[in-house]
Amino acid sequence: MPTADSSLLRRIERLENDLSVHPPRFVKVESMPFAILHYPPGEEWTLRREVRRLEARLRNDGREVIRISLGRLLWQAIEECEGVEAVVQLERDRGFEEAQRQVRTYLTDPEWLPLSELVLEAMAEQGATDPRRHIVFLLRAGALAPAIYRLSALFGEMAGRTEVPVILFYPGSLEGVSDLRFMDLKELEPTGNYRVQIY
Repeated sequence: MPTADSSLLRRIERLENDLSVHPPRFVKVESMPFAILHYPPGEEWTLRREVRRLEARLRNDGREVIRISLGRLLWQAIEECEGVEAVVQLERDRGFEEAQRQVRTYLTDPEWLPLSELVLEAMAEQGATDPRRHIVFLLRAGALAPAIYRLSALFGEMAGRTEVPVILFYPGSLEGVSDLRFMDLKELEPTGNYRVQIY
């Protein structure tokens, strides 16, 4: 029986093969050049190692990988909205759920700093403009656990706003054909996106 590690390596190999053409084979809808590669949360270190190897192979093929940490963007949003101390104080006064709800508002409300806007800004700042040469890797999604942000919304919010391929490395399990359970947390409902290829 294959290990999770070998399964992950096979999915990375399929993704790499699909990235070898322009547009990538995973593009189902022109306005959404996105894909998701899921991996068991317990294999975070394996995933990081394999992403570095994939990045090197893509670089050898003339591609440039731009890494964006969703964890870093989360902390950026907190700091730029009201600051870490305000969130800490809110948790002290009203509990974790209320603090998590406030951070979710930062990342979803157009009046604050929506995560999709932060990703697009980070892409622009790092020069991700050429869909034939650039590939964006979204990493460290686990920082959004347990329920700070519903990642199923991210690509919908980015639709039509970039032609550069974007790969989200998703810690969680695939259920059925298109539903993903974030961080394998049983208390969360799986979510899906039929317009994005899942590896």
